[in-house]
Amino acid sequence: MRWIGSETFWLTRLIYQRGLALILLAAFLNAAFEFKPLLGEHGLLPVPLFTMAVPFAATPSLFFFAPTDTAFTVAAWLGVLLACVALTGFADRYANWLSMLVWALLWILYISFVNVGQTFYAFGWESILLEATFYAIFLGSRRTPPQTIGIWLLRWLLFRLMFGAGLIKMRGDPCWRDLTCLNYHYETQPMPGPLSWFFHWAPAWFHTSGVIFNHFSELVVPFLYFLPQPIAAIAGVITIAFQGLIFAGGNLAWLNALTMVLALSTFDDRFLSRIFRIRIPAAARHAPAHRVATVGLGILVAFLSIQPIRNMLSPGQVMNTDYNRFHLVGTYGAFGSITRPRYEVIVEGTNDTGPAASTEWREYEIWGKPGDLGRMPPQIAPYHLRLGWLMWFAALSSWEDESWFAPFMQKLLEGDRAVLSLLRSNPFPDHPPRYVRALIYEYHFTSPAERAATGKWWTRKLTGQYFPPIMWRRGPLPPS
Repeated sequence: MRWIGSETFWLTRLIYQRGLALILLAAFLNAAFEFKPLLGEHGLLPVPLFTMAVPFAATPSLFFFAPTDTAFTVAAWLGVLLACVALTGFADRYANWLSMLVWALLWILYISFVNVGQTFYAFGWESILLEATFYAIFLGSRRTPPQTIGIWLLRWLLFRLMFGAGLIKMRGDPCWRDLTCLNYHYETQPMPGPLSWFFHWAPAWFHTSGVIFNHFSELVVPFLYFLPQPIAAIAGVITIAFQGLIFAGGNLAWLNALTMVLALSTFDDRFLSRIFRIRIPAAARHAPAHRVATVGLGILVAFLSIQPIRNMLSPGQVMNTDYNRFHLVGTYGAFGSITRPRYEVIVEGTNDTGPAASTEWREYEIWGKPGDLGRMPPQIAPYHLRLGWLMWFAALSSWEDESWFAPFMQKLLEGDRAVLSLLRSNPFPDHPPRYVRALIYEYHFTSPAERAATGKWWTRKLTGQYFPPIMWRRGPLPPS
């Protein structure tokens, strides 16, 4: 058994930074393709209006100085470039300050998107990614040995993510305590994947054992991250296996991939050298300034951890919360409650002169969401389809509670190309419809017998109207 302080982490740092860079690449590509339609100057929730209403000090972002589509585009593609630099290890080959600068710029650019992203960037994994990237700044390059404190900060982040998720489940939906949550989860999760139907119809023992494995992985295993090797590495392997199963069962953006990358921090060089045949650099001295900066970071994180610890110990635990404007040392967790059954908002349009019983309505399809009953749920993760996720939340509330929904409907009436680019299909390719509306359906997976007979993945029944029929007009939409 190798006790704390006897490990080295050259390969740990290398593999962690490459994995994190890959996720950042996906995040910045997402910003390049989706930020302008959702949040650009003419988006659903325009950033220029946000920066006029909210002070810079409350949510710092470079876009307060230039809330323009040009700035959004330049920042997104610069982020893509820097992520590629980090992914290839180019900056690692040179001075320590250059590696730190690359990671610092990645953090500054991404927090600039998150802090003006409003509801479209209000996901827990945005803060997890920012915190993980901030710690990467202090890991250094191959010219300096990785400091143990930096690795332990990653393990502390992993612990809060996993243990917080376990606690919120035990305090939340009773199905986590009676071991039945997975009877529903694969069908009702925000964005099912290609294997979700098969997981849903797995035997009862599969679902029960899955919940037990969930509780073990989230409530027991996290404490092993801080024990000597090989116990810490075994805990990391269990975490990666657990996250891999979740990844296979659905599309949770980059949450599972990022958690697996964080779990790499539980490995040391002796463990990783059995997998990656990469030469570990010869011993080098710590740069004094780097050591001081890392120790200072450790002290800061210890102070900022007081509130997350209180939250985890509190019976009124909240699931995802940031305690500061920089998204450092937050509280994390997922799926404290499981929806039953699944509801979907289906948006339709028509070219008829007015809504009537005989009106022919045609459906829009949104990437990643159930719509066409015969289409297999796609594999999207680790990419993040923000509109699809928000449509899932919209089905759990009314459209008046979703500030982006009425602008979205009006963009469809206007035939806005940017917003239409976010859709899987546009039933009005030549000109916009005269009217649009939204209905709400209850969706269920077909049974094995139904699927064998029809080839369909879903069944559905209409439950009501979600958004009333409207025609194009200038200005804001009136309340229904």
